[in-house]
Amino acid sequence: MSSRNGGTTAFDRLRARFDGRPHACEECGFVDEESEWAAATTGATVEYRHECPGCGDTAVRRYRL
Repeated sequence: MSSRNGGTTAFDRLRARFDGRPHACEECGFVDEESEWAAATTGATVEYRHECPGCGDTAVRRYRL
């Protein structure tokens, strides 16, 4: 069963809030209009990463669980 908020788990729903929204790179200023974020967890933290298509810099959002 899928949630109307973008996924079946809390991780999916949070990533859905990042995906597809414009993201401006802090390094080069490139605005990625259709950004996609990758998620990974260690059990103690969840980390969302986005690589800038303009310069390759990686934006990281980290949350402690």
